[in-house]
Amino acid sequence: MTSKSNILLKVLAAASLSLSLGFSAVQAQDQKPQAAATEASAPAAASTTEAAPVAPPMPAMVKKEEVENPYGLSAIWAQGDFVAKGTLIIMIIMSMGSWYILFTKLMEQRKMFSHAKQARANFWAAASLKEGLTKLEEGGAFRFVAENAIEASSEHTGALAQEVSKNTWIELAFNRSFEEIHAKLQVGLSFLATVGSTAPFIGLFGTVWGIYHALTAIGIAGQASIDKVAGPVGEALIMTAIGLAVAVPAVLGYNWLVRRNKSALAEVHAFSADLEKVLLGGSKPRTA
Repeated sequence: MTSKSNILLKVLAAASLSLSLGFSAVQAQDQKPQAAATEASAPAAASTTEAAPVAPPMPAMVKKEEVENPYGLSAIWAQGDFVAKGTLIIMIIMSMGSWYILFTKLMEQRKMFSHAKQARANFWAAASLKEGLTKLEEGGAFRFVAENAIEASSEHTGALAQEVSKNTWIELAFNRSFEEIHAKLQVGLSFLATVGSTAPFIGLFGTVWGIYHALTAIGIAGQASIDKVAGPVGEALIMTAIGLAVAVPAVLGYNWLVRRNKSALAEVHAFSADLEKVLLGGSKPRTA
């Protein structure tokens, strides 16, 4: 009995050992697919993380810095010596004078052309010459010519006046009136001519002075670096530009005003010729 029981115990122990070994093998097989699935899901998660777009960082606010021009007009005035400042002041005065004369002479000529239209429309429509004088603008060139001519015609009396023909006597009065009107129209034009002929050379003087300063800066520094010569050379170029800017309007304005003066004097001559004919006994010109 004892031997049979020992054999039964050994059989039971062997069976339990085989069962435990089979159960552990099944668990190992079940864990392998789970590990493979975990390893497969890890790259997918990594690729998903890598594929996700990353928002770019916000750019930092850059404050725009304003740099003052060190070679402008303000720099010329601040850094220039008395020669450069004096040259600049002279050209500014010449420019202001040119524009003042240009505008004042233009207004004067426009007024004179207006008086010419008034004389053609009103003076010859009057019943008499004295009545016609009242219709002319007081202080105007046409009234000045008419008053002198009528006064000269009335003064052609006496023994002395008989030595000169009435035609010549009236023409002398007209000539004196023309000379005064022409002289008045020429006022200021000589200044424009002077500015137009001298302003470029004044600007050239400023240019030469600026180049002199550039050469001096090179000599002191011992090397021709751009920071040493940029200021004086820039000053020289600006002086040249200012000289041309002053001269060109003066020349153009002078030529334009001279041409308009000729047209205004032609109107006065035409009026004087008609008036002389009437004073010598002719008929009045036809009015429009």
